[in-house]
Amino acid sequence: MKIKLEISDPLLREARKMAARKRTTLRVLVEQGLRRVVAEKKRKSPFRLRKASFKGRGLRRELADAGWDQLRDVAHEGRGG
Repeated sequence: MKIKLEISDPLLREARKMAARKRTTLRVLVEQGLRRVVAEKKRKSPFRLRKASFKGRGLRRELADAGWDQLRDVAHEGRGG
């Protein structure tokens, strides 16, 4: 399939030089690059935020209206702080 691409002049010059050094064509280099990018994207799984609730019960009732200072104190209770 034929397509038309716009590539920056400096990148195109470097790609042509590389193709000449490797005794290949610009087309082959472009296809290799696209294959790498596609393969890399397939390997990476999308980000998913883990479930971080504690046993699914949420915040303790007595702390529902607590400020940051009180939450921090409870979190550090018994830890020598």
